[in-house]
Amino acid sequence: MTWQQNYTPIADSLWLSGFVALLPILLFLACLVWFKLKGWMAAALTVGLSAVIALVVYGMPFNMVVMSFIQGFLTGLWPIAWIIIAAIFLYKIAVKTGYFEILKQSVIAVTPDQRLQVILIAFCFGAFLEGAIGFGGPVAITAALLVGLGLPPLYAAGLCMIANTAPVAFGAVGIPITALGNAVGVPADAIAAMVGRMLPPLTMFVPFFIVFLMSGFKGVKETFPAVFVAAFSFAIVQYFSSNYLGPELPDIVSAIASIAATSVFLKFWQPANIYRGDSNITVEVQQYHICKVIVAWMPFILLVFTITLWNMPFFKSLFAAGGALVKTNFVVLMDGLHNAVIQMQPLVNKPTPLVADWKWKLIDNPGTAIFLAAILSIFVLRATPKIVIESAQDTIKEMSIPVLTIGLVLAFAFISKNSGQAATMGLALSHTGGLFPFFSPLIGWIGVFLTGSDTSSNLLFGPLQQVTAKILNMPEVLFMAANTVGGVVGKMISPQSIAIACAAVGLVGRESELFRFTLKYSIGFVVFIGVWTVVIAYMIPQIIVLTH
Repeated sequence: MTWQQNYTPIADSLWLSGFVALLPILLFLACLVWFKLKGWMAAALTVGLSAVIALVVYGMPFNMVVMSFIQGFLTGLWPIAWIIIAAIFLYKIAVKTGYFEILKQSVIAVTPDQRLQVILIAFCFGAFLEGAIGFGGPVAITAALLVGLGLPPLYAAGLCMIANTAPVAFGAVGIPITALGNAVGVPADAIAAMVGRMLPPLTMFVPFFIVFLMSGFKGVKETFPAVFVAAFSFAIVQYFSSNYLGPELPDIVSAIASIAATSVFLKFWQPANIYRGDSNITVEVQQYHICKVIVAWMPFILLVFTITLWNMPFFKSLFAAGGALVKTNFVVLMDGLHNAVIQMQPLVNKPTPLVADWKWKLIDNPGTAIFLAAILSIFVLRATPKIVIESAQDTIKEMSIPVLTIGLVLAFAFISKNSGQAATMGLALSHTGGLFPFFSPLIGWIGVFLTGSDTSSNLLFGPLQQVTAKILNMPEVLFMAANTVGGVVGKMISPQSIAIACAAVGLVGRESELFRFTLKYSIGFVVFIGVWTVVIAYMIPQIIVLTH
């Protein structure tokens, strides 16, 4: 049995249908902003309302709604929750062995200024991790690091969420862009180049904005030289790598360049006024032998090594057809859902059945790479069996509720996508005519809010952006890039990301506080990107990448 999506189920009206499709999102906002419910409660109510709308309004068969829930919940468990569990376990090992204190002192030795520590860790190191693993891992690791350096948990999580915007477009070795290119038949290199031309204003702004949030305009003025070095080195390398190397490497090479340039610069310059948060006390740096410092950094050095190994072509080939480890990948088809939901025009060019499966990749996923780094760290840091057991117990205890939250959020995302609710919202915005360049990034923003992933948002709305571009006779690569760039600022309010960040810093149950912290900034960012897209489309079209 097949079922065709209907994007105008209410009185054949796109706008009425779009409003009803928006109701679960409005409920989620109300639960977190006004009712201040815990994240899992807000997610449960949201997925419940979305399921009712799918059944009653969209006419989706009951078994398909149930299977969509299962597909989403399983995806939340693996690979997403597994990535976060492995990252937190690695962090716990470093803390309980006492080596994290040495690591902390080594960061303070580079700069005792807390604002610049945040730039180095949340912006620079976080971008490297985003380029390597994505899926929420960078926020979990960097937020935990900042809490260890003395930042308040909510503050650390919020700043890391904001810092994570700049690199998301090229996250997980460029998957958001390569997946989009494959889905719409536009060269991924062209989309990457266009994204690279749209991102510089945002990339330059984010580090200064983080410092502004920490200590106002006075802080921006005090740290300007170092922050400029970090931002400019990242932005310039991001631009050239995205335009000449493709979508896979911009985050990684930009992060390395920014860390190196900023660290060298800080050898010769430090702010006149050292900022240490609310206390503003002088911190005495404890000196350790270089060998101890290297050992303290080994969990994260091993993390870089394992993630790099996992992304090497020879390693990837082990999981391809005929590869030695191909049998460690399992694909579970969602019975009654796989190839049974038919996407319709104008979302796609012709009726297209949706693939509905759950991929259980035991080894070929970032979580296992992080877990291997944690296992190797046990031996390098000489963690006792007691420490290992305590670290595992603490991780499982702290992650139980976040895992439930992530599962429910992904279940909502899949019900919304499979039933056509997400498509209805995107289609409504696509009918804004000449104003569409402004709304194009907003579609990507909504997509990432719904799915928690720029990749998923691009796959969901990329064809819609392409169809709208053709109707308006405008360059399709611009709207592909706008969907991607709009999505990056939706990441900081994605329920999935909120749950991950709160879990990393021990704020389970306080997701509403973090959501309220990031919401206003995310809205401001997406409005700016909308205006920037309009400027490009109508005032400086010369910078648009040619695809023919």
